[in-house]
Amino acid sequence: MAVLTQHAPGTFSWPELSTTDPAGAKKFYGALFGWTGNDVPMGPDAGFYTLFQKGGQASSAMVGLSPDQQKMGIPPHWGAYVTVADADATTEKAKQLGGTVLAGPFDVMGTLGRMAVIQDPTGATFCVWQAKDHIGAGVLDEPGALAWTELMTSDPARSKAFYTALIGWSASEMPMDSMMYTLFNRPDGIPAGGMMEITPEMGQMPSHWLSYFQVADIEAAVALSAQMGGTTMLAPKPVPGVGKIAILADPQGAAFGLLEAAS
Repeated sequence: MAVLTQHAPGTFSWPELSTTDPAGAKKFYGALFGWTGNDVPMGPDAGFYTLFQKGGQASSAMVGLSPDQQKMGIPPHWGAYVTVADADATTEKAKQLGGTVLAGPFDVMGTLGRMAVIQDPTGATFCVWQAKDHIGAGVLDEPGALAWTELMTSDPARSKAFYTALIGWSASEMPMDSMMYTLFNRPDGIPAGGMMEITPEMGQMPSHWLSYFQVADIEAAVALSAQMGGTTMLAPKPVPGVGKIAILADPQGAAFGLLEAAS
């Protein structure tokens, strides 16, 4: 397992689950991905921040949705953090580009890092992360770790303009099935994430970022998820040159993807 010590700007570096049932989610993801959870107190009456680890390395995190957040109708979901060089400058630029700042910028637990929560012009929410003592995930692109992050959007052209200007990604388009898939690349040319349009066949859904986690055997992972109360939204499907993907929802309703990489 390769251990990471830093993330280049433009990298999706930290997936974070917000859930209505931390204990249930810890059991579900622990069994599915082999994660162990370390609960860190967030203060009086603030609950815990759970750091998930895979093979001793940070893989993701989890926090319980507060009663106020649940009253606001915020559902269980996986949040996506992208590393940036300057959280304050990126947040200000997001406003100039038509994004909405939902929170921040603010320092996290003193010296861990600086972040902001931003909603893009189509409604998809993401976080920017300026690392200090905490880089984010110590492992990526291996079984039990984040492997891909994908934007499902109602307006690909508007989304492409926003993210390429904000993050500095370049965008290239490639045909996939009956649609066009957009690949976002970091300034160094390394793929950072993807984007596809929400079609009528997909039903009513808001624009959102979807986190994919790598598994060694996708059929076995989907079956295990179902046994534990998860929902299969997209059954395992081959993607030429990539491997197989599936989309699931955990027992609380948070959606996430699986990726079995091509051998």
